[in-house]
Amino acid sequence: MPLRIGKYLVSPLVRRLDNGRHAAAVSIRSGSGRMTHDRVMRFVPLFDTPLRAAAFATEQALAWIGERHPGR
Repeated sequence: MPLRIGKYLVSPLVRRLDNGRHAAAVSIRSGSGRMTHDRVMRFVPLFDTPLRAAAFATEQALAWIGERHPGR
């Protein structure tokens, strides 16, 4: 489920792999219309549950946003 943080829309992405584990990624979108920017990050760790994969992706997005906007 997407989460709005200031000007960013954070969307965790989870994919189930053939081995039953889950891969995590996250989309961090800002702007609108022709000025939309979407950063997608994929992560190396694999997870046993989709919930844990989504939580990890969200944590990483929040850290990325925090590095760019300290105090948020």
